[in-house]
Amino acid sequence: MVPINLERDRSKKRILFITGTRADYGKIKSLLRILEDSEDYEPFIFVCGMHLLKNLGYTYNEVLKDGYKNIHVAYGILPTADQCANLGNTVSYLSGYVRNVEPDMIIIHGDRMDALAGAVVGALHNILVGHIEGGELSGTIDESIRHAISKFAHIHFVCTEEAKKRLIQMGEAAERIHIIGSPDIDIMMSNALPSLEEAKERYDIGFGEYAILMYHPVTTEFDLLGSKIRIVVDAVSESGLNYIVIYPNNDLGSEIILREYERLEGLERFRLFPSIRFEYFLTFLKNAKFMIGNSSAGVREAGIYGVPAIDIGTRQNGRYSTNTSKNIQHTNENWEEILSAIEKVDEHRFEASLFGEGESNKRFMDVISAPGFWDASIQKKFIDIDI
Repeated sequence: MVPINLERDRSKKRILFITGTRADYGKIKSLLRILEDSEDYEPFIFVCGMHLLKNLGYTYNEVLKDGYKNIHVAYGILPTADQCANLGNTVSYLSGYVRNVEPDMIIIHGDRMDALAGAVVGALHNILVGHIEGGELSGTIDESIRHAISKFAHIHFVCTEEAKKRLIQMGEAAERIHIIGSPDIDIMMSNALPSLEEAKERYDIGFGEYAILMYHPVTTEFDLLGSKIRIVVDAVSESGLNYIVIYPNNDLGSEIILREYERLEGLERFRLFPSIRFEYFLTFLKNAKFMIGNSSAGVREAGIYGVPAIDIGTRQNGRYSTNTSKNIQHTNENWEEILSAIEKVDEHRFEASLFGEGESNKRFMDVISAPGFWDASIQKKFIDIDI
């Protein structure tokens, strides 16, 4: 536990970021970097959740390697398959940590249990809570979690005008909602990404052209997961192409997916990884023939690079339209549909920048540095709309 800093410089605002997954860490990196370089703010990072899982590559090490000044790895709350237990344990542990650090604001991202824990702890400790990517649709239980977080949050950093409108529909005050875009695009558009040759060397990938497969459990369809992932694996095997396969998150059913992936182990056309460092993943994505599965990276990041994406199943329902995101094809977990979509990927090389075009970090700084920002009331009011 981090001790209270009795010599704390009160002229600096302390901002605590919570990261529980490789995905949300990618979303906050550019914000952390700009705050680290600022003389007015002191960022802290609480690392928990899937970062602590051995089978997903102990990705807390990737956070440590980035060398931030104030990192706390919550080794004491190793996640399990019981999400209720994870939530309770994280709330309890984080509550103690927050009392010691005394942050002025807690920043959370998305729709995971770790973010919900951060929102609850912040709200109950009368600390400003800032939520990144509220107002979006997830298509599973994650959507309920995301909206619950938004109701606990005091400040919203959203990607799109559409997301802002949804939050207003949920009774959130318009003046507390700030459109900054998706912060990971800052890194996606930077000149600091490794080359493809460097990425292939680091991850020992010998084949040339490749696609990326990422498929996560849909917890509300647990009983169907085994048959669905079997079809996906059958289809990519039948396609005859090379694939970089990245393990699923640890939601209920992840072990079912991993058992199916065992069929791919040792095959020349497949390279399987528990996780890939964010900047290297972006390089692989940027140069991929296409992305396939049900990851949000297929419906968000792939479009930034104009990489075709095949979105399978229901997990991303409501998060995009193929009329505007022309790089995306949607299929069900159907062998023929998937193979047909793979054959058509070259017809879907379109860029889509629906979630921003970079410089989210600067927009974020403009918001938190604006006069009166830190005077925002922690007492929220439901704002009725005309009905």
